[in-house]
Amino acid sequence: MDDDDFKVVAVNRRARHEYEIQETIEAGLALTGTEIKAIRSAAANIRDGFAQPRGRELWLYNVHISPYEKGNRFNVDPRRPRKLLLHRRQIDRLLGKTQERGLTLIPLRLYLKRGLAKVELALARGRRIYDKRRAIAERDLDREKERELRRYAR
Repeated sequence: MDDDDFKVVAVNRRARHEYEIQETIEAGLALTGTEIKAIRSAAANIRDGFAQPRGRELWLYNVHISPYEKGNRFNVDPRRPRKLLLHRRQIDRLLGKTQERGLTLIPLRLYLKRGLAKVELALARGRRIYDKRRAIAERDLDREKERELRRYAR
């Protein structure tokens, strides 16, 4: 895929630290015209976002898409819930997993793919504080090992 076809707009950097990611899935977003223009100018924040069912549909909450500066009266509420576009089987499978196993759906990235806004959702389990500390310690240990290997490789 060309660089022109794919542009990352927003990344949720905290997600991999605060959650243990089980799997990821790509979903489309139902947006208004001014929202897609704002996304194209990279005016979005997904840090506090999450997805939840409403009826038999999935909705994305707490994602902030700034009002488009030339949008005037067509601008909508920046934090309004937005419908996620997925196939019925995907929605049913995700709903089943979130209800039975205590998992949650969080956005990892918001990006443009061939001009369409997409969100990468993660099926994740929240980490406890000691799990976060353990993950940090393991990452530091891996870095230290890499440093030693590079030092001896010289």
